[in-house]
Amino acid sequence: MRFLLVDRIIELESGKSAVGIKNVTMSEDFLTHHFPDSPIMPGALITESLVQLASWIIQENSDFRKIGLAVEFDKIKFHRIVRPGDQLRLEVEQISGNDEILKFKAKAYCMENLAAAAQFSLSCEDIEPFQAPADSRRIFEMIYLPKQGNQ
Repeated sequence: MRFLLVDRIIELESGKSAVGIKNVTMSEDFLTHHFPDSPIMPGALITESLVQLASWIIQENSDFRKIGLAVEFDKIKFHRIVRPGDQLRLEVEQISGNDEILKFKAKAYCMENLAAAAQFSLSCEDIEPFQAPADSRRIFEMIYLPKQGNQ
Protein backbone atom coordinates (compact mmCIF):
# COMPACT_ATOMS: atom_id res chain seq x y z
CA MET A 1 0.00 0.00 0.00
CA ARG A 2 1.76 3.15 -1.20
CA PHE A 3 -0.18 5.80 0.68
CA LEU A 4 -0.83 4.39 4.11
CA LEU A 5 -2.55 7.27 5.88
CA VAL A 6 -3.20 5.56 9.21
CA ASP A 7 -0.07 5.56 11.36
CA ARG A 8 -1.51 3.70 14.32
CA ILE A 9 -4.73 1.92 15.29
CA ILE A 10 -5.25 2.38 19.02
CA GLU A 11 -8.73 0.89 19.42
CA LEU A 12 -10.58 -1.73 17.43
CA GLU A 13 -13.89 -3.40 18.11
CA SER A 14 -13.93 -6.20 15.55
CA GLY A 15 -16.49 -5.58 12.82
CA LYS A 16 -17.81 -2.41 14.47
CA SER A 17 -15.48 0.53 15.11
CA ALA A 18 -11.91 1.76 15.29
CA VAL A 19 -9.83 4.70 16.48
CA GLY A 20 -6.60 5.59 14.74
CA ILE A 21 -3.91 8.23 14.55
CA LYS A 22 -2.54 10.11 11.55
CA ASN A 23 0.55 12.25 12.17
CA VAL A 24 0.88 15.03 9.61
CA THR A 25 4.57 15.68 8.94
CA MET A 26 6.32 18.20 6.74
CA SER A 27 7.83 15.33 4.73
CA GLU A 28 4.42 14.22 3.36
CA ASP A 29 4.60 14.06 -0.45
CA PHE A 30 1.25 15.80 -0.87
CA LEU A 31 2.43 18.95 0.95
CA THR A 32 4.92 19.72 -1.84
CA HIS A 33 2.09 21.13 -3.95
CA HIS A 34 -0.64 21.80 -1.38
CA PHE A 35 0.54 24.55 -0.81
CA PRO A 36 4.29 25.25 -1.01
CA ASP A 37 4.25 28.45 1.08
CA SER A 38 1.43 27.46 3.43
CA PRO A 39 1.13 23.64 3.49
CA ILE A 40 -2.16 22.08 4.54
CA MET A 41 -3.46 18.52 4.39
CA PRO A 42 -6.02 18.24 1.57
CA GLY A 43 -9.55 17.44 2.69
CA ALA A 44 -9.66 14.52 0.27
CA LEU A 45 -6.72 12.92 2.11
CA ILE A 46 -8.31 13.49 5.52
CA THR A 47 -11.33 11.65 4.14
CA GLU A 48 -9.06 8.95 2.69
CA SER A 49 -7.50 8.47 6.14
CA LEU A 50 -10.97 7.79 7.53
CA VAL A 51 -11.77 5.39 4.67
CA GLN A 52 -8.51 3.49 5.24
CA LEU A 53 -9.29 3.10 8.94
CA ALA A 54 -12.77 1.76 8.08
CA SER A 55 -11.17 -0.65 5.61
CA TRP A 56 -8.95 -2.00 8.41
CA ILE A 57 -12.16 -2.93 10.27
CA ILE A 58 -13.26 -4.95 7.24
CA GLN A 59 -9.84 -6.54 6.74
CA GLU A 60 -9.43 -7.59 10.38
CA ASN A 61 -13.00 -8.90 10.59
CA SER A 62 -12.57 -11.00 7.42
CA ASP A 63 -9.21 -12.48 8.47
CA PHE A 64 -7.60 -10.25 5.81
CA ARG A 65 -9.55 -11.81 2.93
CA LYS A 66 -11.63 -8.66 2.19
CA ILE A 67 -10.84 -4.98 1.74
CA GLY A 68 -13.14 -1.96 1.78
CA LEU A 69 -13.34 0.24 -1.32
CA ALA A 70 -15.17 3.57 -1.21
CA VAL A 71 -18.34 3.61 -3.31
CA GLU A 72 -20.32 6.54 -1.88
CA PHE A 73 -19.68 9.65 0.22
CA ASP A 74 -22.35 11.58 2.07
CA LYS A 75 -22.38 14.53 4.45
CA ILE A 76 -18.68 15.45 4.25
CA LYS A 77 -17.85 18.57 6.21
CA PHE A 78 -14.50 20.15 7.03
CA HIS A 79 -14.23 22.25 10.18
CA ARG A 80 -10.58 23.28 10.46
CA ILE A 81 -7.32 23.37 8.54
CA VAL A 82 -4.81 20.60 9.27
CA ARG A 83 -1.14 21.59 9.02
CA PRO A 84 2.25 19.87 9.38
CA GLY A 85 2.88 19.04 13.04
CA ASP A 86 -0.79 18.29 13.69
CA GLN A 87 -2.02 14.89 14.78
CA LEU A 88 -5.41 13.61 13.67
CA ARG A 89 -7.43 11.29 15.87
CA LEU A 90 -9.55 9.26 13.47
CA GLU A 91 -12.78 7.62 14.62
CA VAL A 92 -14.96 5.37 12.46
CA GLU A 93 -18.04 3.36 13.28
CA GLN A 94 -20.08 1.00 11.12
CA ILE A 95 -23.71 2.15 11.16
CA SER A 96 -25.33 -0.28 8.72
CA GLY A 97 -24.67 -2.73 5.96
CA ASN A 98 -24.58 -6.29 4.75
CA ASP A 99 -21.95 -8.64 3.31
CA GLU A 100 -21.45 -6.43 0.24
CA ILE A 101 -21.78 -2.75 1.29
CA LEU A 102 -21.07 -1.26 4.71
CA LYS A 103 -21.94 2.30 5.76
CA PHE A 104 -19.72 4.19 8.21
CA LYS A 105 -19.84 7.46 10.07
CA ALA A 106 -16.47 9.01 10.73
CA LYS A 107 -14.81 11.96 12.44
CA ALA A 108 -11.30 13.37 12.49
CA TYR A 109 -10.17 15.47 15.45
CA CYS A 110 -7.17 17.76 15.64
CA MET A 111 -6.14 18.99 19.11
CA GLU A 112 -9.51 17.75 20.42
CA ASN A 113 -11.35 19.95 17.90
CA LEU A 114 -13.45 18.45 15.13
CA ALA A 115 -11.51 18.80 11.87
CA ALA A 116 -13.77 16.75 9.57
CA ALA A 117 -16.85 14.55 9.61
CA ALA A 118 -18.29 12.26 6.96
CA GLN A 119 -20.50 9.33 6.19
CA PHE A 120 -19.47 6.92 3.46
CA SER A 121 -20.09 3.44 2.14
CA LEU A 122 -17.46 0.83 1.40
CA SER A 123 -17.82 -2.14 -0.89
CA CYS A 124 -16.38 -5.36 0.58
CA GLU A 125 -14.11 -6.81 -2.10
CA ASP A 126 -11.66 -9.71 -2.26
CA ILE A 127 -8.28 -8.40 -1.16
CA GLU A 128 -6.19 -10.51 -3.59
CA PRO A 129 -6.24 -8.16 -6.62
CA PHE A 130 -5.01 -5.31 -4.43
CA GLN A 131 -2.66 -6.87 -1.91
CA ALA A 132 -1.64 -10.28 -0.61
CA PRO A 133 -3.52 -11.16 2.58
CA ALA A 134 -0.21 -11.88 4.35
CA ASP A 135 1.08 -8.40 3.48
CA SER A 136 -2.11 -6.82 4.78
CA ARG A 137 -1.87 -8.80 8.03
CA ARG A 138 1.81 -7.84 8.42
CA ILE A 139 1.04 -4.11 8.05
CA PHE A 140 -1.90 -4.42 10.44
CA GLU A 141 0.29 -6.09 13.06
CA MET A 142 2.74 -3.18 12.81
CA ILE A 143 0.17 -0.40 13.18
CA TYR A 144 -2.32 -2.00 15.60
CA LEU A 145 -1.07 -1.04 19.03
CA PRO A 146 -4.05 -0.79 21.36
CA LYS A 147 -3.84 1.39 24.43
CA GLN A 148 -3.14 -0.62 27.56
CA GLY A 149 -3.76 0.67 31.06
CA ASN A 150 -2.49 4.20 31.54
CA GLN A 151 -0.27 4.42 28.47
